[in-house]
Amino acid sequence: MFKHHRYPKAIILQAVYLKLKFTLSYRDIEELLSMRGVQVDHSTIQRWVFKFSPEIEKNMHKRKRQVCSSWRIRESMLSKAER
Repeated sequence: MFKHHRYPKAIILQAVYLKLKFTLSYRDIEELLSMRGVQVDHSTIQRWVFKFSPEIEKNMHKRKRQVCSSWRIRESMLSKAER
């Protein structure tokens, strides 16, 4: 998935994480990465987000624990209108 890219996998994932987790612009992420010594253009970060977001989401769904389909509620929790 990360083959044939100029930057290492860790840098790409960090840029995508920053965009998806926080409300930062691509230029803000470019500035944050430049403070850490990584020179990358904001349009490159945008392409990374468009390219790798679906794959990251798919991997997260695989790792996500399944919620059981059965829910139980005690009778004392029901309101009088529902009884």
